[in-house]
Amino acid sequence: MHKILGGFAIIATAAAIVTISAPALAQTSPEVEACRATGLIALKERNPAITDISLDLDGMTIAKADTRIEDIPIRTVVIGDAYLEKGKTETRRTFLCLIGDKGKVLLTFFTDK
Repeated sequence: MHKILGGFAIIATAAAIVTISAPALAQTSPEVEACRATGLIALKERNPAITDISLDLDGMTIAKADTRIEDIPIRTVVIGDAYLEKGKTETRRTFLCLIGDKGKVLLTFFTDK
């Protein structure tokens, strides 16, 4: 019976660690923040009415990559939903960002709708 209680204690501790760690995953990463900031600058150039971009961090995919587009290395791909803010309205768009060496944002792309 003592082993069972010990087993429950271990399971409870593991569950607590997962629960405590899960919200940390929703925090922004340097890659996501670089993509958001670069995307906002590009969008404001085309449409100054856009005031901010919110990213759905829970649904965001951040994938490490080791590939190239011609001779340009791609190290990280970020894909997810972005919400473009114009005044009091928000529009959901799919968002793609490619990051190269040294964290340089190479491309930010937002779907039209």
